[in-house]
Amino acid sequence: MIAVIDYGMGNLRSAQKGLEKAGYDAIITDDAQAIAEAQGVVLPGVGAFKDCYHGLRDNGLVDPVLEAAHSGRPFLGICVGMQLMFESSEEGEGVQGLGIFKGRVVRFPDARAAGLKVPHMGWNRLMLRNDRDEPLLRGLSAEPYVYFVHSYYPVPDDPEVVLAEAEHGVRFAAMCGRDNVYAVQFHPEKSQREGMGLLRAFGALTREQS
Repeated sequence: MIAVIDYGMGNLRSAQKGLEKAGYDAIITDDAQAIAEAQGVVLPGVGAFKDCYHGLRDNGLVDPVLEAAHSGRPFLGICVGMQLMFESSEEGEGVQGLGIFKGRVVRFPDARAAGLKVPHMGWNRLMLRNDRDEPLLRGLSAEPYVYFVHSYYPVPDDPEVVLAEAEHGVRFAAMCGRDNVYAVQFHPEKSQREGMGLLRAFGALTREQS
């Protein structure tokens, strides 16, 4: 069973349905015990960094999320869920993140002169790290196109955690990973074949690790 964390924010049902379509049982839950017992954990997110962090805090879920990330079980952050895994964000200054990855989240620079809009919305190509044999990367094709909706992106302190980048005026970290913990800035549940491939890879990892 994969737990999709319910903290009052995010694309909970679409994340759950994506995992189910990929062939895995998933529940939406805000119960700390259910999160602790799940084979894998997904932290989704849509909206503002500050609101999402406060949603976790106010629902008593910060410690259960951190415990899940440090438990060795597969853990996946999606969109703002990825951003929350860093230490801080320019969006909602003064609000801390979870600090699972070192680094901060910044806003895209204005790139209207190049015909680019913020938020970055739509399909874009991932540039994968070819020197890393990561289970979730194996779920993607060589040149995957995935679906993004965001105005902010993470800047990790350690470039070694970056598994894939994309470009929207600047190159940015679109996928990060270390040990059992993964995070994607795009929406796999909206990314059709590529997204299903990634979710299947995550689900397979939960079975292998259980």
